[in-house]
Amino acid sequence: MSVAHSAGRLLLTLLLTEAGKTLGNAHSLCLDLTIKSQSRPGQPWCQVQGSMNTKPFIQYDSDSNKVKPLGFLGKEVNDTNVWTELSETLAEAGKELKMVLPVTKLDKKETRGPPTLQVKMCCQREAEQCSGASLHFSLNGRTALLLDTMSITWTVIDPGATGIKEEWENNQELAKYFRTISTGDCSYWLREFLKHWENMLLQRPQNH
Repeated sequence: MSVAHSAGRLLLTLLLTEAGKTLGNAHSLCLDLTIKSQSRPGQPWCQVQGSMNTKPFIQYDSDSNKVKPLGFLGKEVNDTNVWTELSETLAEAGKELKMVLPVTKLDKKETRGPPTLQVKMCCQREAEQCSGASLHFSLNGRTALLLDTMSITWTVIDPGATGIKEEWENNQELAKYFRTISTGDCSYWLREFLKHWENMLLQRPQNH
């Protein structure tokens, strides 16, 4: 493994670790999307699981086209307007990502077959504002790219992803979409769900 690759993976680990933490008044919302270019009948081509402050609260799959609440927070917010908006956006995001998937390859040596794209989107809020947002892309299980959507800065984790980075970097509409959904939509969902966070903590059974 090259020094650059090792450094890239270290940077990614640090950023994702921070994204999943709740430090002081900071809160995080992360959505893990798995997109398949092809799927067998009865199997979803898109699956999503979301967590707030590392606690899973939502699950979605394209086969049922429905979202399932998880845990206390999921039950607390699944009848809200923001839950409906999040559900609709997840379906749209899956379709957007599936459109770029067929032309996405890490390198010429990559094993042939239908590609699978994994995207981890995280946003953080602190002091009543969005304090961070990022998207982490993996292809067929290989860590590829990291996008800091606050500054629109791309970091290549796998050298084979350089071509993808250059193509996506030059696609202004795609970059705008990534920024909007992470710093705008994600931050808004997090802000709204935080209103229910205290209720979730109060309703959580106490261990004796």
